Amino acid sequence: MSGNTLGQLFRVTSFGESHGPAIGGVVDGCPPGLVLSAADIQRDLDRRRPGTSRHVTQRRESDTVEILSGVFEGRTTGTPIALLIRNEDQRSKDYSNIAETFRPGHADYAYWQKYGIRDYRGGGRSSARETAVRVAAGAIARKWLSERHGVAIRGHLVQLGSIAVTFADWAAVDTNPFFVANAAIVPELEAFMDRLRKSGDSCGAKITVEASGVPVGWGEPVYDRLDADLAHAMMGINAVKGVEIGAGFASVMQTGTQHSDEMTPEGFLSNNAGGILGGISTGQDVVVTLAVKPTSSVRLDRRSIDKDARPVVVNTHGRHDPCVGIRATPIAEAMMAVVLMDHALRHRAQNADVVTRTPRIAASAPRGRDVPARGAPADDPEPDEA
Repeated sequence: MSGNTLGQLFRVTSFGESHGPAIGGVVDGCPPGLVLSAADIQRDLDRRRPGTSRHVTQRRESDTVEILSGVFEGRTTGTPIALLIRNEDQRSKDYSNIAETFRPGHADYAYWQKYGIRDYRGGGRSSARETAVRVAAGAIARKWLSERHGVAIRGHLVQLGSIAVTFADWAAVDTNPFFVANAAIVPELEAFMDRLRKSGDSCGAKITVEASGVPVGWGEPVYDRLDADLAHAMMGINAVKGVEIGAGFASVMQTGTQHSDEMTPEGFLSNNAGGILGGISTGQDVVVTLAVKPTSSVRLDRRSIDKDARPVVVNTHGRHDPCVGIRATPIAEAMMAVVLMDHALRHRAQNADVVTRTPRIAASAPRGRDVPARGAPADDPEPDEA
């Protein structure tokens, strides 16, 4: 199987299955000298791990990470960093009844047709369990980016099913199980999830992740555009079906005078581009929004076929997230960190000595204080807040 590695200079390769003995990965290309311990990685893994609230799967995994190589006396050596996370709470019997059938909305059918063999226990290699490795690798990238460039990466859930969440305060994100930046809406989200779980159905979600402090100049102008690599990474997250950079699809309804981010000597007046122009970072916040589809594992009857193409009725019982988007915020943050670190190292390799006479202008105003673009009514919501 190919396609298990992300990045060029900062490369992340993962391995393992949902119900195997362990999952893990190898991070290659991390510069030497970074102070790194398992505790630096564990915090992000704890944010993603299952069983943290009644609204997610009740599979009990500590997600304890082991660093097997690449760190000596508390610092990275520049050699490959091997990470291991042992699976502790597999219940493979939950999947025995779907061994000969294909679950609608899952990778089962396509996987079987491609490989002719399938680990049906929890989806095997296609399971979202694999994303724990991405989060571990992203924690390494996040720390290096913060220490070397002052880059801060943070995300929040902006919609759960039909409920849109208004941004209020970043401080609220890590105080609730939904990663929403608005503590006041948490009771409504909990009631919605309780009803959904009892119904046996599932829902989707929308997540926004932002990186502040990104220097101008990261990214390439053609095939390896920063926005293209971010979209590629985000679409590689299980259940993600759409990715927007900046204003994204809302830009369809904007005019050119509304969408193009005007510049003044004091800085940009808006950030519809999401911090990227021509595939290269502008120095503004890099903003990515992703759509996560409803969980395909539901206990309600769904029509499907078995391996002989005979019609069957499938319902999936066991421990499943009614909304996989609830735990996806740390995953999206990790993927952004991995991509940004890869481009930071690539920029350093080729362009570290480039100097221009043009001063670097400031990023746009903080969230909620952007100046309306020319041609946009002042009382309209900002396009990049859509």
